[in-house]
Amino acid sequence: MSQVRRLETEADFAEALERGASIRVFKDDQLVDARAKIIRFDDSLVVTQSSVSDIAYYDRQNCQFFELRGR
Repeated sequence: MSQVRRLETEADFAEALERGASIRVFKDDQLVDARAKIIRFDDSLVVTQSSVSDIAYYDRQNCQFFELRGR
């Protein structure tokens, strides 16, 4: 069973990026991206990649990010 951890701080995002962790992205209480990996982030933007050609840009203020961790 997977554990879910909310990403909020710069350290949280840096750790998820470094480990190549899968994340889920929610916007307006709806799942908009699942099993994506963070490829870049800054204080206002998170860039994720789900496949070779699927790159998405998310505003950190309007979205919630959760890391999926396996047991």
